Amino acid sequence: MTILKFEQVTMRAAAGPVEILKDLSFAVEPGDFVALVGPSGSGKTSLLRLINRLSEVSRGTIWFAGQDIQQLPVVSLRRQIALVNQESRLLGMNVKTALGYPLRLQGRPTAEIAAAVNQWAERLNIPADWMDRTAVNLSLGQRQRVAIARALLSEPKILLLDEPTSSQDVGYSEFLLARLADWATQGKLTIIMANHQIDLAARYVNRLWHLNDGRLIADLPADAVDWGQLRQSLVAAEQQAQADWS
Repeated sequence: MTILKFEQVTMRAAAGPVEILKDLSFAVEPGDFVALVGPSGSGKTSLLRLINRLSEVSRGTIWFAGQDIQQLPVVSLRRQIALVNQESRLLGMNVKTALGYPLRLQGRPTAEIAAAVNQWAERLNIPADWMDRTAVNLSLGQRQRVAIARALLSEPKILLLDEPTSSQDVGYSEFLLARLADWATQGKLTIIMANHQIDLAARYVNRLWHLNDGRLIADLPADAVDWGQLRQSLVAAEQQAQADWS
């Protein structure tokens, strides 16, 4: 069963008639690991925000597991579709408390929360000596790592990631994407990941979306993508965007 479907979805800017995303139509299957690429300003983050209703569609319909997401309670939707932003926050908590926070909101027993925190900390290589640290004692990359583990604790069906490897070293980036790819292949998770690191993403995803100026200009299986040519086109688009801005 298709887990996510866009039907001619358009999103306008909050003020004015400018269309940020334009007539997007696609379907996502369970276990897909999608790389979402495009130059800065192409609409990648806006697309992720639409899927878990941090932003709303202006026209068209988004379906999640056969239901119009506009008809689903936002809290319930976000438990099933988790978004991890590039700038991750711990809400003033230490790492241990922040990791268990989503499960506490669900009223889970304390022992169950503690077990889940330990399990996901181990799965994502979060050291025990981080547990008492707060955000001021963590780097951006460390906060990203904690935020991804926090999202996965709730066992969402879809994980949305906005540049999850941008502040990680190469070794951990490869470890993280390999683990995510394994869970996707096992059918435990569907992932949509905005990522500028084309060469890294190419080794782990099974699908590519290429956005440009709010339009989906390519939707391809990973093995049909010329990744070298894609990288060159993205570099050229970024350079053109900077020239236009100047």
